Amino acid sequence: MRSLLVASLLGLLIHFDVSSQEMSFEEYNPESTLVVPGNEINKAKFPFIDIHSHQFRMPEMDLSTLISDMDKLNMAVMVNLSGRSGENLINALANVNENYPNRFVVFANVNFEGVGSPDWSKNAVDQLREDVKNGARGLKIYKSLGLRNTDVDGNRIAVDDARLDPIWQLCCELGIPVIIHSADPKSFWDPMDSKNERWLELKTRPRRKRSATNPVPWEQIIQEQHNMFKKHPNTNFINAHMGWYANNLGKLGQLMEEMPNMYVGIGAVIAELGRQPRNARQFFETYQDRILFGKDSWQPSEFPTYFRVLESDDEYFPYYKKYHAFWSMYGLNLPDEILKKVYYKNAMRLLPGLDTSLFTKE
Repeated sequence: MRSLLVASLLGLLIHFDVSSQEMSFEEYNPESTLVVPGNEINKAKFPFIDIHSHQFRMPEMDLSTLISDMDKLNMAVMVNLSGRSGENLINALANVNENYPNRFVVFANVNFEGVGSPDWSKNAVDQLREDVKNGARGLKIYKSLGLRNTDVDGNRIAVDDARLDPIWQLCCELGIPVIIHSADPKSFWDPMDSKNERWLELKTRPRRKRSATNPVPWEQIIQEQHNMFKKHPNTNFINAHMGWYANNLGKLGQLMEEMPNMYVGIGAVIAELGRQPRNARQFFETYQDRILFGKDSWQPSEFPTYFRVLESDDEYFPYYKKYHAFWSMYGLNLPDEILKKVYYKNAMRLLPGLDTSLFTKE
């Protein structure tokens, strides 16, 4: 009897030990036992311009709470890329100008519905010209161009579609930058298997997964974007998310050389930079005049990771979204002069007329 009891208890212990090892990748999220120097950075070292933010409710929202959060981060100016057009843009600017005229910049958007109709290009150009006259300081192009937008015949509108040329030409004429998001990370087009770094993101957000040709190969959309940049060399383009080449800075550097009118924003790709600190620092040193700070989603709690990657020499600190990056971050320890360029000087060159006093309170 005693031997049976011992065997039973031993079986339970073995079962407990095995079952405790059974968990999904989603559940496994260990806390690092590594003890190294380093601290969170909750406020940027210098005032900064967030070139990539979205505030869809700006026409009617109370901006005071937004300003309070911006001040805590040391954000001098927020660029709202979601100004839309017409009355919505006018109302957003009225709210800004009445309350905090120096703290916000608003970009216009283009409605691509109706491309291919006889008057679409003229109407789009006229509307953008009016939006800029009303106070828009730039143009934001969403990723729907190249992915979802179709013309009057139901065909996908390519990013380099010649019918859009008058828009890019007008931006050159008016001296306003175009910030454009094309495609998504290439991993969304790749097989969803054990080799895909975005497997967890695609599992938890399955709508982001695309087939290799949905709607066309990733390489085709990216090439269309580059064709457009090259066709309009006198228009300043800000390639959002570093053009999805933050994981291949050698290739991105080659593209920067080919297209001197292309700037890059770091929104939503800080995890790529934080895992290659030496390589990324070299890239920032080389292209320090063409990199802009941007965050994309407005989550104040996530900004400190950006500050820490850019400013510190800390090692192996956590990122804030496991499904985006299950690896840890390292600081680039950028020199002050490069930080100033990334935080505000480069954006000021593209957006002349900002209140310079906001950037003298370092």
